[in-house]
Amino acid sequence: MSGPVRKPLLAAVRGERQERPPLWIMRQAGRYLPEYRQIRASVKDFLELCYTPSLAAEVTLQPLRRFDLDAAILFSDILVVPDALGQKVSYETGEGPVLSPLDAAGIAHLRPDRITTVLAPVLEAIERVRSNLAPDKTLIGFCGAPWTVATYMLGGRGSSDQAKARLFALREPEAFAGLMDVLVEASISYLVAQFRAGADVVQLFESWAQNIDEEFFAAAVIEPNRRIVEGVRAEIPDGPIIGFPRAAAAMLPRYVAAVGVDMVGLDQALPLQFATTALPAGFGVQGNLDPLRLVAGGRQMAARVEAIITAFADRPHVFNLGHGIVPETPIEHVTELVELVKGHK
Repeated sequence: MSGPVRKPLLAAVRGERQERPPLWIMRQAGRYLPEYRQIRASVKDFLELCYTPSLAAEVTLQPLRRFDLDAAILFSDILVVPDALGQKVSYETGEGPVLSPLDAAGIAHLRPDRITTVLAPVLEAIERVRSNLAPDKTLIGFCGAPWTVATYMLGGRGSSDQAKARLFALREPEAFAGLMDVLVEASISYLVAQFRAGADVVQLFESWAQNIDEEFFAAAVIEPNRRIVEGVRAEIPDGPIIGFPRAAAAMLPRYVAAVGVDMVGLDQALPLQFATTALPAGFGVQGNLDPLRLVAGGRQMAARVEAIITAFADRPHVFNLGHGIVPETPIEHVTELVELVKGHK
């Protein structure tokens, strides 16, 4: 009798080097695919798509029908968490997400106990994907890390410097600590529920781990992420977790040492040599092709793919972009990237 089918990407996250790096692409289910745009046009807004399990599952699976990727990542958004907590979230065409103003009084009325109830449709989408995913493919769940989510909740929208959230944290430290506590609790519940629904791996997206000094980084990035990892492991002891502190730069080694993730994602601005020398020998990494190199394609992309794979040949490595794929990416360039990575010797 044969045993369970091996999942190369899951094995890599667990710390096993592979013959060639397994591959997935951040935002692989999205606007660069015409089949995604067709489904998106059929619903009234983005949150309806996230909260309709049949559609979210279909969008999650679309990229794997086109490309021989090693994982599906749940189609959802980091801002379903504040929506579930009770903060109004909307997506305006051309504007991105817009959230209702949140102040110290509003923080006290957030409801982390509602998370798994409100987000039940997202969990159902995971179950649907799991039942339709090839057995050798890894299913990745995710949530936004507390500081990143807080920047949207306090700023009302994305920003280039996260100034509103940073000032709030400095001026009202007690209220800010309360918000982070709520987000840690909600994130633990949500990620545990994702594992139980069928996710093999989860990723913590700390997309705004920048513009802050080392003291703030320790308090607002490292400590909340550490608490989430600890809380998830209390419920799912062997649950693999990827941390992605984008733009952490020189603070990345501190993050790896303190947070307890199984693998760390690298943005494209992190030098390959720094990653190979500053991170512990044998520690797994994910990344880190510049998304615009994928847009441009050609020989420069092939050369950079080779450089990345070579740099991380002595440790577990999951090939990915340094951030999300952009809408103008040619589909044929994605096909070429998959062939380059899959064909690497």
